[in-house]
Amino acid sequence: MPNHHYTGSCHCGTVKFTVDTSLDKTITCDCSMCNRAGTILAFVPEGQFTLLSGEESLTNYQFNKKRIDHLFCKICGIKPFGRGKDDAGNSMIAVNVRCLDGVDTQTLNPQHYNGKDL
Repeated sequence: MPNHHYTGSCHCGTVKFTVDTSLDKTITCDCSMCNRAGTILAFVPEGQFTLLSGEESLTNYQFNKKRIDHLFCKICGIKPFGRGKDDAGNSMIAVNVRCLDGVDTQTLNPQHYNGKDL
């Protein structure tokens, strides 16, 4: 499945971004953070993601092994994306697919990820 260009934002629109990705490989995670938030995630290399606005309105939360920057909008509390590294040390963005414009999440088939046991 080819990459598509998506726009996305937090709820209030302060944090805006674009991402080039295919949504054929999305995940749902059962860790305490993702399970409570109900996120559907797509992971992309940092170069496929552009933050357009709102960097100053993001706040970071880390837990467990503190390897992922869980970023939230300070105004509305929504987590549109996170930053981390893949197993090879490359910078990655975990995009919350629910924050992308025009995506019908009912058409996705996310794979389950067992984050609870990490």
